[in-house]
Amino acid sequence: MIKRLVLSHSLASTAGRTLSTRGNGRWTPPPPGTRSAEQIRSDIVQQRQELSRSVDALRNRWLQVTDVKRQIREHRTELAVGAAVVGFLVGGVIALRRRR
Repeated sequence: MIKRLVLSHSLASTAGRTLSTRGNGRWTPPPPGTRSAEQIRSDIVQQRQELSRSVDALRNRWLQVTDVKRQIREHRTELAVGAAVVGFLVGGVIALRRRR
């Protein structure tokens, strides 16, 4: 089952305040000149941390999905059934060709 990465609709900054977001979950910057340089730096640090967490989660999920040995272990029954079906179909095609 594929798990989705879900980003929160509001991001809490290190100062304990919440950054506003649009309806699509993206951060909306406040009007120019309303934030101090320290607030901007704090927001940049937090955005970097959020990006780092998202990249790490994506990397971990990619490693899980592309681990062939693990996928085979987890889906052994499905693979056996699929192999039996393919074998049956190939055998049927070969048998039909020999009759001609």
